[in-house]
Amino acid sequence: MSTAPEEQYTAEPFVPDGADLDGLRRAAGECRGCPLHRDATQTVFGAGDARARVMLVGEQPGDQEDRQGKPFVGPAGKLLDRALAEAGIDPGEAYVTNAVKHFKFTQAEPRKRRIHKAPSLREMTACGPWLAAELALVEPELIVVLGATAGKALLGSSFRVGEVRGTVLEREIHGRAERLVPTVHPSSVLRADDREGAYQGLVADLKVAARALS
Repeated sequence: MSTAPEEQYTAEPFVPDGADLDGLRRAAGECRGCPLHRDATQTVFGAGDARARVMLVGEQPGDQEDRQGKPFVGPAGKLLDRALAEAGIDPGEAYVTNAVKHFKFTQAEPRKRRIHKAPSLREMTACGPWLAAELALVEPELIVVLGATAGKALLGSSFRVGEVRGTVLEREIHGRAERLVPTVHPSSVLRADDREGAYQGLVADLKVAARALS
């Protein structure tokens, strides 16, 4: 008996050859490369300038993103836009996406709030072909890595955001030489006890990214 595609944990069969971003986005809507598609409302693909110099990679869509079908439209996204502008990067000229394209959550009971749950390394790896395809098409000059999960997806499981945040790294990612600036995920700023201090730390890291682009 053949296994369902989702049990193979790879998006590879769903990624069309030679597609542009719109083609990828449509194809991603049908992705069954891992079990996360079952509970999510919809696939949330990347969005923004197809010729962006900077690509921002987060963890996964949240509750608002899952409902609206767009990345970074919730409170964390609004905070990120403000921090980018303050650091001198036009949010409208960036491309934003996530390492994982479906919302993973726990829910105590129906109609109760859906609580975000971190994706596993297996789920991140399954979704990797989508991110590789986005990178190949956008060809950003710089990747801003938002948080530990995105860092593990791009740089491997030993990644620790606290050790490298606010620095410019040079690595080979999906067969391409890339420059990356890691920082915290904006949602962690919203959860911080010292929210203003955490926000200023995010802005400082994004200023490093702005300088790397200048």
